[in-house]
Amino acid sequence: MPVRTVDGSRTWVSPAELSGGDLVAFDAVRADFNGALAQFAIGLLQTTSPAQSAVAWGRLLKEPPDEATLRAWFDPHASAFECDGEGARFMQDFDLRVGDVQGIGALLIEAPGESTEKKNGDLFIKRGQVQRLCPDCAMLTLFTLQLNAPAGGAGNRTSLRGGGPLTTLLVAEPGQGGASSLWHSLWLNVLPQRQFAELGGDSEKTAPHLTFPWLASVQAIQADGGQTTSVQVHPAHVFWAMPRRIRLDLDDTSAGECDLCGRASERRVQRYFSRPQGLNYKGAWLHPLSPYYQTKEGMLPLHPQPGGLGYKHWLGWVLGMQNDKRKVNAAAVVSAHFQGPLEQRTGLRLRLWAFGFDMDNMKARCWYESTLPLYQLSECSPQAQTEVHDDVGSWINGAELAASYLRGAVKDAWFGHDARGDFGFVDASFWSTTEPAFYQLLRERIHGARLDSAADGIASSEQWLRQLVDTAVRLFDSHLVGTGAIERQNPARMAGARRKLKNNLYGPKLRAALALPVQPKKSKEPASKEPTQKPFQENA
Repeated sequence: MPVRTVDGSRTWVSPAELSGGDLVAFDAVRADFNGALAQFAIGLLQTTSPAQSAVAWGRLLKEPPDEATLRAWFDPHASAFECDGEGARFMQDFDLRVGDVQGIGALLIEAPGESTEKKNGDLFIKRGQVQRLCPDCAMLTLFTLQLNAPAGGAGNRTSLRGGGPLTTLLVAEPGQGGASSLWHSLWLNVLPQRQFAELGGDSEKTAPHLTFPWLASVQAIQADGGQTTSVQVHPAHVFWAMPRRIRLDLDDTSAGECDLCGRASERRVQRYFSRPQGLNYKGAWLHPLSPYYQTKEGMLPLHPQPGGLGYKHWLGWVLGMQNDKRKVNAAAVVSAHFQGPLEQRTGLRLRLWAFGFDMDNMKARCWYESTLPLYQLSECSPQAQTEVHDDVGSWINGAELAASYLRGAVKDAWFGHDARGDFGFVDASFWSTTEPAFYQLLRERIHGARLDSAADGIASSEQWLRQLVDTAVRLFDSHLVGTGAIERQNPARMAGARRKLKNNLYGPKLRAALALPVQPKKSKEPASKEPTQKPFQENA
């Protein structure tokens, strides 16, 4: 696995070397590969860790295991991670020997499909850019696909969390000496085994193929045309789900440089075989690395959407949130960190690493990745966290309402009616412009909560209200309206839209969304009942 060391150089290590103190992060040639490597390492540690209790888990965080200890954890499962040979292979179908032949580049999420190539629709991402991969990159590409598998036509299953799931991980901030090693960032996302077993699955199903599905045929887990639910398999299966039936062709290889990493290899993989009807994951799966949201069908994993990852997601992904519109639960590993007893907190400075593909069925629209600050929130008492939760919830509600006011005003100014089209750029500009002020306010709020100082929630919300109003008006004036040719503008319509925007921003709904006191409307004074004097009229 490619990793970055403290001096900034890249090296390659085995899983047993992950606890090295000079390793700080994964360093693959693609961002989605780094996310896959992190999930591979976390899954391997969760599957093999002997830490049953929170106390045992805490000892391993403070004193990382050495290479010999990790080898002792991993060796009993070594046969599941063979990548070559006639028998079972890592993440490859047990029975498949022939099938539809695909070039190895088709394993990449963004690669153009067969239909796109036939229609010459690969305008931005061209076909044939990746044709030969070294074995390391080929296996990593395959694992990344199984983690993120999008819809792929009849019988080609999506991943256990759907196409392109959102993943949120706790990572240690750099600059803390040994506390910022790669080991800490991985171990923070591993749960004590007793706690992990409560998330789902059947711990008594210990047959190896019920954890590592490539060790047996699909039918050994799921009947033809059937489904795979969490109660059919071991809890650790959630990290090793295999929705696609794929087997790499390791006979037809060639020597040369890998098209991705550039390293020389004697056996570059050029193609693979595939068949439909892989494992069909259904039911109440709960993946510990993803946040979930409420639907009529139950809780489902979140996926990145157009517009990116930003502070409007902070509350749901960190502490969870619930209002009249939606309910979001933070990932299990994140919730465990904040809900555990204070004496078991790590004391590390942490951030939240969020990433995933924004998928439109089979098409990858974008890869999103961001790190969100936590400002040592875990050091606050449960009561203080609740107060922070409530304040931040009102701030985000207010920002969403202000963004909708701005979007509506732009539509009115440009078209004078409810125009169709994608106005997401208006929201994106608003959220990005207000982000620095939000995090500054959040830092101050959490700092006060850690010191148990009385927070003036009204003052903070008033400050945030001023920021929202100023930003919305400024964007309307200078960036979104009045920039086109003068002959195409309607000054009267624009002035009316601006007036309506300001009325909304200074109105009671926005103050109510921010949990600020709203001035009651003044009642109209009753009309005077005194008789009015008629004007003098001369006789005709």
